Amino acid sequence: MQLGKIAKVTDRYFWVLCIMGAFAILSSTMSKNPVLNPFAISLGTPADLTGVIAAASTIPGILVSLPAASLSDVLGRRKMLLFSTFVFASAPFLYLFVSVWWQLALVRFYHGFATAIFVPVAEATIAEHYPACRGERISTFNSATAIGRAVAPFLGGSILFVTSYGFHTLYLAVGIAGIVAFTIALLLLTENKTATTQPVKAKVATRKMFQGWLEVGRNRGTLLVSFVQAAQYYVYGVIEFYLVQYMIQVAGFNALAVSAVMGVQIISLIVSRPIIGRISDKSNRRNPIIFGCIISGALLFLVPFTTQFPILILISIGYGLGFAMVISSTAPLMIELTPNSLIGTSMGFLSTTMDIGQVLGPIISGVILATTFAYAGLFSSLTALLIFSATIFFVSGVAKTKEAKKEKLSTNNS
Repeated sequence: MQLGKIAKVTDRYFWVLCIMGAFAILSSTMSKNPVLNPFAISLGTPADLTGVIAAASTIPGILVSLPAASLSDVLGRRKMLLFSTFVFASAPFLYLFVSVWWQLALVRFYHGFATAIFVPVAEATIAEHYPACRGERISTFNSATAIGRAVAPFLGGSILFVTSYGFHTLYLAVGIAGIVAFTIALLLLTENKTATTQPVKAKVATRKMFQGWLEVGRNRGTLLVSFVQAAQYYVYGVIEFYLVQYMIQVAGFNALAVSAVMGVQIISLIVSRPIIGRISDKSNRRNPIIFGCIISGALLFLVPFTTQFPILILISIGYGLGFAMVISSTAPLMIELTPNSLIGTSMGFLSTTMDIGQVLGPIISGVILATTFAYAGLFSSLTALLIFSATIFFVSGVAKTKEAKKEKLSTNNS
């Protein structure tokens, strides 16, 4: 009977995180997709610096994801999650005062702290609650947040279409979604009652945090998984920004057509992630990672050779599926390669490398796009990176057997 009550409490906590995450990511995604590129251009952003605008919100992930997630291991999760949702609620209203491109970069930088803290801390919380099915649960959480991510381009594109690119109206809608996420966190999010976290002195917490970083950073397996994750988000950051530009400038799509192509990609993620997460829980993490990289790379190679709406829709759906295959398996595999006491640290480490990739993607791709190779060179470089990461992971032998996974689950259950 008592176990049933505990299960209900943990399930309630899980669904609060999912709903809160859906609104938070709706707010975050709608602030950039599909509005960021045309907004940046309207401010007179130099062509060679548009990638900086795209990457600005990801830089905080490099700076704070690891420290925030690591501190949540010793100080608790709730404080970190409350702070991140406050940023979700406050940042959108700063866009209303932007008048030059460098101000937009600063606002994007501040806005980036929200996701940088929220995602790894939320994933760490879920992982420690559900050790036997963490792949499925983390994937379900990410699918819930992806609902917000999927609605964002449709809703944002519709607002831009109806208001003839009324940027201020759109950012007011972004602010409303952020306020909803913060309100849910403030009123419904409780501290994890099953956690063993005790109050500790700042010096002790700092020492534990750095020790955890060293342990994760010296692990060959976690470094390889992090590299694969970084490669995936390098590509995703480029697709999110420059695929929009390709469809507007080359294919001549309107805002609704652009939002449809970007939206179906996220729908593909929503539907496939929990399914693939469950498969990886019951079989292995290795195959989805390898095949996901190959599928995504092959499809992106085709982009610059077509301007047809139906074909781009199919490519977007397929890319979303391949992307889901990889990221549904990397997070649980990362946890299985590290001690139980470092769940937050492992998620923060993975999130940091992910953000490094997402920052570098638009910047490097902006330089490639400016060469004579243009879009053909840009998308070919993405294909090459994905195939290379799949090859390195395959040759490394990481997750080739279930031994690490079984050992970790045995430790959790004891």
